[in-house]
Amino acid sequence: MEQNEQKPGFAYDVYTIIQDFVWILTLISLLFVFFIRVVGVDGSSMYPTLKDHDYLLLQSNFTAPQYRQGDVVVLTKKSFSATTPIVKRVIATEGQTINIDFQTGEVFVDGKVLDEPYIFEPTYLEYSDGIILPAQVPEGCIFVMGDNRNHSADSRYGEIGMVDTRCVMGKVLFLAFPGAETNEFGEIVGQRDFGRVGVVK
Repeated sequence: MEQNEQKPGFAYDVYTIIQDFVWILTLISLLFVFFIRVVGVDGSSMYPTLKDHDYLLLQSNFTAPQYRQGDVVVLTKKSFSATTPIVKRVIATEGQTINIDFQTGEVFVDGKVLDEPYIFEPTYLEYSDGIILPAQVPEGCIFVMGDNRNHSADSRYGEIGMVDTRCVMGKVLFLAFPGAETNEFGEIVGQRDFGRVGVVK
């Protein structure tokens, strides 16, 4: 090493640390904008699958594949009065015909009764101003319902109806942080159960 060669000084070290920090923040921002999102559950419409104030990781709609029956999704819809995104389950997709027998609580897609082990109770609630069933899901839309069928405003409700997939923020992948234990009405009945953390089905 030549005598007049100098090692980088303190200012250079600070500069490289800041530069690395900026790159890391940029990558994290891109990850959470285009690939992964964090959303909190508001309400009990997805009970017992999800509880009020659960925090979820979503696969962003920028990278999510085509939504399929059974997927749990987070969506926004301007015609709906909710001020926060809502979480629902995809029941039927474009081209499929949805029907509900509100006497037996059974849900039919293309004439076949769905096996729905995730619901709290059968689907008895019919909105007086709801959509007319049976109905075919239009192109580019999905029909969604909450797992807490008789305490959920969803595609049965006229203000929500068939949901354009462009209103979907993403598909729920993982329950990252649980809210307090609640009942079907959203009333707190217990402490957080961290055993619930995991993949959402």
